[in-house]
Amino acid sequence: MTSPPDNAKQGGRARRACVLLGFVALLAAAPALARQQAPCPERPDAPGAERAGLYCFDLIPTPTVPAASGLIEMGRAASPFGVAVTPDGHHRYELAALIEGLPDPATLGPYAAYVAWATTPLFDPVVKLGAVSNGQTVLGEVDFNQFLVLVTAEASPDVAARTGKLVLRGRSPSSRMEAHDLFTTAPTAMLPAGGEGDGHAGHTHAADGWTMPPMPPWMPMLPGLAGLAPQATPFLPRRDAARLPEARPRRLVRLADGDTLALDAGLVQRTIRGRRLVLYGFNGQYPGPLINVPEQATITVHFTNRTAWPTAVHWHGVRLDNRFDGVPGVTQPPVAPGESFAYRIFFRDAGIYWYHPHHREDVQQDLGLYGNLLVRPATPDYFSPVNREEVLMLDDLLLGEAGLVPYGTESANFMLMGRFGNVFLVNGEPDYRLRARRGEVVRFFLTNVSNTRTFNLSLGGLPLKVVGSDVGKFEREVWVENVVIAPAERYIVEARFEAPGAAALTNRVQAVNHRAGVFFPEVDTLALVHVAEEPATEDYGAAFHRLRRNADVAADLNAYRAAFDRAVDHELVLTLETRHLPLALQQLMRLDAVYFNPVEWSGTMPEMNWITTGREIRWILRDVRTGKENMDIDWRFRTGEVVKLRLRNDADALHAMQHPVHVHGQRFLVLAQNGVANDNLVWKDTMLLPAGSTADLLLDLTNPGRWMLHCHIAEHLTSGMKMVFSVE
Repeated sequence: MTSPPDNAKQGGRARRACVLLGFVALLAAAPALARQQAPCPERPDAPGAERAGLYCFDLIPTPTVPAASGLIEMGRAASPFGVAVTPDGHHRYELAALIEGLPDPATLGPYAAYVAWATTPLFDPVVKLGAVSNGQTVLGEVDFNQFLVLVTAEASPDVAARTGKLVLRGRSPSSRMEAHDLFTTAPTAMLPAGGEGDGHAGHTHAADGWTMPPMPPWMPMLPGLAGLAPQATPFLPRRDAARLPEARPRRLVRLADGDTLALDAGLVQRTIRGRRLVLYGFNGQYPGPLINVPEQATITVHFTNRTAWPTAVHWHGVRLDNRFDGVPGVTQPPVAPGESFAYRIFFRDAGIYWYHPHHREDVQQDLGLYGNLLVRPATPDYFSPVNREEVLMLDDLLLGEAGLVPYGTESANFMLMGRFGNVFLVNGEPDYRLRARRGEVVRFFLTNVSNTRTFNLSLGGLPLKVVGSDVGKFEREVWVENVVIAPAERYIVEARFEAPGAAALTNRVQAVNHRAGVFFPEVDTLALVHVAEEPATEDYGAAFHRLRRNADVAADLNAYRAAFDRAVDHELVLTLETRHLPLALQQLMRLDAVYFNPVEWSGTMPEMNWITTGREIRWILRDVRTGKENMDIDWRFRTGEVVKLRLRNDADALHAMQHPVHVHGQRFLVLAQNGVANDNLVWKDTMLLPAGSTADLLLDLTNPGRWMLHCHIAEHLTSGMKMVFSVE
């Protein structure tokens, strides 16, 4: 991971610019305006207070137009993914202005129009958004990390540069972040720790067998946290290298209807980044076997548990018989160490799925118990022709100097934000390599199996064609520059390697340093594709450059369109409850709550996160109508029902963050996010719900049984963020 060396200097200039403009929050409050897109809180009663929404901010008048007021809504930009970002990880927003009280510009001087501009806290660059007036005006897209919106009176709406009188101004919610006072005024314990380029000295300590995760070299030692450790017993798989098999790469297993597979979960060993590790594997493979089956097939899997944990195998996204869904305590008893269970799996839908444990995923899945299921479509032209297909599982693993950073035994740790790894893996490899021929078209089936990390993937600047997602194809294919994929999500994309050379599969994000109050880039290479001079054996360029509209998908959706605009049947709030937090951690979290990034892309607070367990953290699904929470929620449906569900991610939680929400055994459509309708639908089983946002889902309830709905951040699930609903 990289951070710019001039980050502190740039952040200092940005903070000074923000301070100069901070007085805008002290001016008179504007009356509330009608809102149509992004969720905005009502105007607070305190004079001069700003709205605290993550997706809107006030426009404050200058003394020139004291009766004017305004609001900027940060609407959802068009994207096939749960959140819209640039290839470099900057969040993209469609801005709309709601303004009232502006006088005729001619009364202010030699002016004929009002014009809106967007700029950074450093006032460079300045981007013209367009002419505005009283009422609602759509301004277009902005992708600055932190930005200001200025409205000026100008001689003409066609001016190219801002020269007129400033009348309204406001700052994005992200601009509220500033360096914590304690960061600059505390004694030397708060200065960046570490020796010459080490970054760990002063941070690493052990208590009761615990070792801290590696800390970024720029991260200060946080006051009040020294000596604290998770309130659980540390766990690592036993070491018995003389008897443990060496982990093998995954193998392709082709199965036909009626076939049987033996699947064992057990210990393996391997070396990653110079550390000798004891991990888990299915059939001695890391990841587990890639199971390739035809659509409409039924197979039997004889599973045997050879680990020390009780477990089961969940067939993620597969609409199978409920008794084989693999959820201990809900659909089956846990499979104890040494015991077996037979799963009968029917593959109703073509596409890409995966399998993993559904008990203490934070340990078992993270250590390697996962594998893909590729379901071949029955229709030959279901997809466009390609030269070949590649199935990629994306993961990260957290390693310290001595090897794996321990897990909690009685409770998961990293319960607050989830366990971010520092070594990226593709199909279990830290330096994954692929080869392609010039002009070759490759279809990639992508699965995110990490505990908590959301990836923002790009492929050497190549245009990518998005074809499908969790449970099928999109209504229409679209071009993108990057793919955002949350834990448990899958996306199907195609790329054409036009020229020889190397193309890097990278993860590019904008992380937040809350201590300094700034964003900084992180860029990590996950894999390299080496493109040979030799041309592809067949040229599928014409098919690749054509975007298909999928008539079969549209026909399927037509049966559901009448329900799109109906009232919401159920609403869930996703929030957080904390208790027994160390005082220092409480204070730091309150400071961080000034702004929550819609997606927490990176583990920039490892020390705070590491010490949290189920003793301190309880993530919650709350039924708005009944007030019931998590496993106390009792929803009952009938097969054939179509249910509209609203998810609301609580922006007022002590720590709000994104949640990848997974529904077992059924499929759903994401109809709208933050009030913006989705005009290109695809059937999903997992969706990314950014912090502070809302989403409307349409559940297609065709599969009887008791099914789970939960957050797929492994540590959030373990903390209790789950419920069960019945389809009878």
